[in-house]
Amino acid sequence: MDLIGLYPMWYEPGIGSGWVVGFIATIHVLFSHTSVGAAIFFMILATIAYQQNKPELLDFIKKYGLFLLVFSYILGSITGPGIWYSTTVASPRGISSLIHSFVWKWATEWVFFVIEVIGVYMVTYLVGKVDQKTHLKLTIILGLASYTTMLIILGILSFMMWPGKEEWFSEGGYLLGFYGENTFAQLAMRTAFMFSMTAVVGSIVTAGFKDQVFRAQMNRWLALAGIGGTVVGGLLFYWYLNTLPEYAHLIMENRLPAWFAPSLYSILAAMLVYFLMMMVTPRAITTWVAATATVALVVFGLWPEEVARESIRKPYVSGQYVYSNQLIARDVPGMGIKSEIPLVEAHGLLKTQVFMPENLRTVTPDNILQVGQALSTQMCSNCHSLSKTGIRPIGNYIGKNTDIPAIKVYLKAALTTGNTLYMPKIPLQDDEAEAIALYLANLNDPTQAARHKAEKSAVAQAVIKE
Repeated sequence: MDLIGLYPMWYEPGIGSGWVVGFIATIHVLFSHTSVGAAIFFMILATIAYQQNKPELLDFIKKYGLFLLVFSYILGSITGPGIWYSTTVASPRGISSLIHSFVWKWATEWVFFVIEVIGVYMVTYLVGKVDQKTHLKLTIILGLASYTTMLIILGILSFMMWPGKEEWFSEGGYLLGFYGENTFAQLAMRTAFMFSMTAVVGSIVTAGFKDQVFRAQMNRWLALAGIGGTVVGGLLFYWYLNTLPEYAHLIMENRLPAWFAPSLYSILAAMLVYFLMMMVTPRAITTWVAATATVALVVFGLWPEEVARESIRKPYVSGQYVYSNQLIARDVPGMGIKSEIPLVEAHGLLKTQVFMPENLRTVTPDNILQVGQALSTQMCSNCHSLSKTGIRPIGNYIGKNTDIPAIKVYLKAALTTGNTLYMPKIPLQDDEAEAIALYLANLNDPTQAARHKAEKSAVAQAVIKE
């Protein structure tokens, strides 16, 4: 019998591994999008500065560039590896699928990222130290290299939701997996919103300017970029939605909370108000006000958007073939990949997992609770917290129910058949479903495990007496 090499799942008690990844990724989005938007903004400002002889714009590039070196390129370079580490241990097969499909794309992105990091140093520190033509070329290289990194990463992110072309499943090849309508819709939308982020973060820089006239001028320029990015990004958001498949819209209608859409509209409106304040009352935009606006952008803007994007690709974590629990859910002939669902269906999870402890491969009255916990951790913890806090606490999905047979019936009906909108198909064996049911019931009532064991022992004794 073949074994399935699922790595032991990393689970962070209290909040769950999903929220750890989400926290790091959301903060990184702010850093990365701001750096790309600022690089394009620098390219435009440098062109105007040299063509119209406005050296004060170069001074702004230098000040904003120095701020970015810490804000985006140091902190961003910490959260970037943080994403790699957390996603690798939380979703090893998801990351493996991306590497197997796009290893050379990622290598290319790293080359452009090196150019970007070197470029921002050169653009910032060589203001006034090299001739205008050379400095302008460096600024343009920085802008183009930054945008290229964004293009490559977004193509990979789009694949995580679904491959660019349906033919990828049968033919493989990174071009079919990378390029799709959603890739370009997402790129266009994020391009617009990156100027909004650049404007909000840039207001932290302008708040420290002593020259009030120059401060007001740069606030107006940033505000115009921010208003344009917010309005255009909001419009492009509808294009992006139209590139999502029908089932993604079904998930959004059924799984996203009612407040989600109003909250996004509210943050867009709040950003427009903030940009208008930057134009009309630049003195009111102090360092603390600007910093608060940046934090609000992360909490009320980026976090809900990232959560929604992660939600609509469920039950998959990558390419519509790797489940969130790391099982391979479908055949991908183009990549030589076989579904593991038939193997699990035939032999069960306990018998097919390489890293399952030997003492848990057979369910007994003594180990049934441990088996339930092991299976729940492996199959559920990537999307659900196993405590009362964190991401989608698993106990909430059975309410206060402690009826083990009823929970077992629900698990068999929903997971074994795959008749759910959001969760993967997990063909549980009868004893596996009972073990998980006991574990879930025990979360609501810690006496359930002892009671269940006593009942099983009583039944066994009765059988022996007969």
